[in-house]
Amino acid sequence: MQTSARNQFAGEVVQLTHGAVNDEVTLRTAEGLDIVAIITHGSASTLGLAAGKRAFALVKASSIIVMVDVAKNQVSARNCIAGTVSAVTKGAVNSEVTISAGSAQIAAIVTNESVERLGLAAGKAATAIFKASSVIVGVES
Repeated sequence: MQTSARNQFAGEVVQLTHGAVNDEVTLRTAEGLDIVAIITHGSASTLGLAAGKRAFALVKASSIIVMVDVAKNQVSARNCIAGTVSAVTKGAVNSEVTISAGSAQIAAIVTNESVERLGLAAGKAATAIFKASSVIVGVES
């Protein structure tokens, strides 16, 4: 599978909560990360999602918010992955910040001003945050 999404998480559905319009899908990766997605009930049905089914989650780097000195219970976003900055690649306006959480890598695009203000640099603790509605879920066909 090739996509333009920088963040690709393969795993297994460990929980599926059905709603009238939207379903909540929790995908557990081999690294032990739980990625929560909110997708339409119709999409969950079409994909055949159920506990134990292999699936993948995609998140664009521009949908990732990077924070420092924050705990999961301080934000409303369902996906908060704490780790360590492994790389910062500066551009003219934005930077790509890569956060390592165990063997998982999360890429985020943030402004250079934010990199400076947050003191983001290799070795610094940081948390990648993204809303469940920003996650695209797919299955191999």
